[in-house]
Parts: sequence; structure tokens; C-alpha cells
Amino acid sequence: MIEDLDKALSRAQDVLASPESIRRICISGKAKGKQPEQVRIDIRPVALKAGLHWQVVSHDGKRDTTKNLALGELSLARLFNLGYSNILIESTSQEINLRLTKSGEAQFSTKRVELDAAELTHDRTKERLLSADDEIFIELGISDQNGKLKPSRSDKFIQVQEFLKILSHSLNEKRDKNQELKVIDLGCGHAYLTLAAHKYLSKQGYRVKTVGIDERQDSRKRNIALVEKLKMSKEITFQATKIANLELANFDIAIALHACDTASDDAISWAVKSGVEMILVAPCCHHDIQRQMKEAPAPWNIATRHGIINERVGDILTDSIRAGVLKILGYRTDIIEFVAGEHTPRNLMIRAFKTGAPAQRADIAELEQIITQWKIEPALMVRLKEELSVRLG
Repeated sequence: MIEDLDKALSRAQDVLASPESIRRICISGKAKGKQPEQVRIDIRPVALKAGLHWQVVSHDGKRDTTKNLALGELSLARLFNLGYSNILIESTSQEINLRLTKSGEAQFSTKRVELDAAELTHDRTKERLLSADDEIFIELGISDQNGKLKPSRSDKFIQVQEFLKILSHSLNEKRDKNQELKVIDLGCGHAYLTLAAHKYLSKQGYRVKTVGIDERQDSRKRNIALVEKLKMSKEITFQATKIANLELANFDIAIALHACDTASDDAISWAVKSGVEMILVAPCCHHDIQRQMKEAPAPWNIATRHGIINERVGDILTDSIRAGVLKILGYRTDIIEFVAGEHTPRNLMIRAFKTGAPAQRADIAELEQIITQWKIEPALMVRLKEELSVRLG
């Protein structure tokens, strides 16, 4: 039903009059021309010593921020008008969906359901997108045969969980789950992330087809045997080839976790040339530009005369240029910390979404200036020379 937005928001607010019946509320999506600071907001009732409150968890794609509001303090209209386009309210008896239309009105729908009441405990056990006793973690050797996480593999487990969290926050909720979702893992290694991403997306109701790419033939054989044992071989396949030699193909999501040095550039380049909609890359070492940094432009020599600082400046330059190139080529791009530093020193992620936006002259000027000042030739710019020439003019 299409109706006035204010009226629809008022109807949604009225449902909150019975907070004990609410299981969860999710505010997400971007209104046209808006850029909300948070990717999504999740709300649920919680029982505190002071009585029932609303727990509001805001996700910015990097970390979660939680605060508790008294029952009368929660305004769906105020939160929605920060720039969102969707509200989902799930109660014990109904599911309500409010979507903002292009005309600025609201599409309001309800569906009858029968669900158990929500868990109101404030300090719930920390939720994992995939639990440690999932069969893939057992077969990967991250958990023991009883499904208990091995202490020696906890860092890998947390890396995968945090990567999945970002993947979850980055998904377009408007995507039709009946449409096949194609995922490619570039430099998949032992397929930790390949299997975890596939399993998580499948659990969310997507029809997923996943391909893992690694140049080592022994990794391919091992991974094929693994998915056959898990009875997932029809959904997940593996190829043994270098990313640079991989034929272009149609995929929706490209992921790459710790592809070494210019292999990350190969992954980004392949994804751009293939027109991939979402790119999630967590680079590893950054030797390419570090080797080219023979002479730092003033006043940067105050930093680069120190070996460790010079190395980190090279890291920053490399990933900043990668993000800048992606932006010029029509991707909305940011660089985030995907996991705490104690779990891996290589904890930055480049996240890019294809928008097709035209290149901005200021962005082009910044990129050209930094290349000239440092007298460097970034590997990604070499690989995407033709694509950049079209944009740079």
C-alpha cells in the first residue's frame, strides 16, 4: 500500500506501544541523494535493572556502537529521516515493511506471522555469523571434532567472522534472493574465507555459486576434496591459475584476503575489468611501491629516513592510491579496519561498490600529483591503464 510517509512512520511507531512483543527492528538502505553515517541500525527490547529499554546498535561497516534508550525516547521517524529507505519491524504476530518510494511516499506492508517472543537478556552470548561448531570449521581444522574452537586457531576464526560481518553489512538488502549470487575468492589459499562466505550467504537465503582461485595446484586438489566431503561441490568450484591469467567473467562479489603484494592489484584489476559490483580486498605486503620510493618529496624525508616509518608510508600510499583509482573508475570506496590488530597486522580492507559515477577532476588531480611527487608507477595503474585513460582523458 502506498501512503503518505509521515502517516506510515506514525503507524510504524504505534506498533512500538507493545515493546515486549517486538523481536527486532532494522533500519537500513539509502534514500535517494542521502548518505547516512551508519550502514544500518538494529533495535531490540532489553530488560535492564531500570526496566524495559530499547537497545540500539548502529553499524558503520567497521564496528558497532550500542546505546540503550528509554521506551519513550525511541523515534523511528527521527532515525529514518537520517537518510534511510527501509524499516523492518518483526514482532511475535506480524512483520511490517516500510520502504521509501522514488516519489517520497511510503510503501507499507504487513504480514501475519507466529514467532516466539524475543530474548530480553541484556548481556547475551556474543553472536557469531557462523558458529565454531559449523561443519566447515571442523573440516578446516579451526575447530576440533566436537565443534570447539581450537585456541591456536582463534585468530583465523575471528578474522573470518569479522570479514563476514563486513560482508553482511555491505549486502544490498533489496537484492532478489531468488537471483543467483556469484562470488569469487581471488587467492583463496586453503579456502577458509571461500567456504565461510558461501555458507553464510547460503544461510541468508541466497542462491550462491562460488569460485575459488589459487595458482597452486595442490591447494586446488585439497579444496576440491574438502567441498566434496562437505557435499558442496556443486556449489563451490576451484581453479588453479594466477589471478593475472584468469579470464574475465561475470561475478557479483569479489573477495581477496591477504593476496601478497601486487596480487592484490591483480585482484582489484580483474574485478574492475569484469564489472564486479562489490569488491572486498584486504591487502597483504606492499613491496611494489616501497621498492620505488627512492627519494621522498619534501618534507616527507623527515619520516622516510626511518626504515619502519618508510615502510608504513609505503603501505599508506599503496592502499590510498588503490582506493583513489577505484573512485576514479566509478566505485564508491573506503578503507576500513576489518579486524583488531592483535589478530593480524594486515588488518585494513579496501571496500568498493560499483556506482558508475563520473570521475571528478579534483580526484584525478590528486592522483596525478601524488604519482608525480613520489616518482612512482603503481602496479594497479599499470594494470588498469586503458580504463584510466578513458576516465583521465
